[in-house]
Amino acid sequence: MMNSYLSLDLETTGVNPKQERIIEFGAVRIEDGVCTGVFESLVNPGRRLEEKVIRLTGITDEDLADAPEITEVLPRFMEFAKDLPLLGHSVWFDFSFVKKAAVNQGLSFERAGVDTYKIAKKYLVDLPKRNLGFLCEHYNISLHAHRAVEDARAAVALYEAMWGQFGGEEDVSLFEPVLLQYQVKQDRPATKSQKERLYKLVSMHKIDTIYDIDKLTRSEASRYTDRILSKYGRL
Repeated sequence: MMNSYLSLDLETTGVNPKQERIIEFGAVRIEDGVCTGVFESLVNPGRRLEEKVIRLTGITDEDLADAPEITEVLPRFMEFAKDLPLLGHSVWFDFSFVKKAAVNQGLSFERAGVDTYKIAKKYLVDLPKRNLGFLCEHYNISLHAHRAVEDARAAVALYEAMWGQFGGEEDVSLFEPVLLQYQVKQDRPATKSQKERLYKLVSMHKIDTIYDIDKLTRSEASRYTDRILSKYGRL
């Protein structure tokens, strides 16, 4: 069992790290078996939230209106995280979002990690579900689900509970960190001409856009333009 790691959980605008954005960080730092810090921050994603995200997380556009942007939050998070391996329930999801944000800022974020979902999938084969909420109920772990820091704390308790139950097994490799891999390219800010075209399309078709056009990347602006043209036709 690793005794120094960073339990990480994120809330995001969606599930695709190449197209969606982080709206909340939650992290618990464990060093030599002791909690040495907690990191928690909302993040303004530069867009309005979909109703399903609001229902799932309880986070609203009003909550995020005055929150710092990812360019401010990410460097503080990385300083807090040190070079510790990650722990998380489906940890690749959280890792991929952070790595995408880091690459966009010209930063490096390479980590090994342990996935409590994979541990549960191997050892708790008789359970009907293996999501974090169900597993916490199974082990009597308190959880306020879908808020980042609470999920991060729950992952620590879940990891320890499963180690207590299965740490004596012959193969405990899933309890040890392995290198997490995700290939991603840096996004550049949308060009002046892209933004001007989008503003013209939005104005012409009277679109109530959920995006802050000035904060779009080139790829985001291109995808959004294509969606508008597909629906409304060209200028």
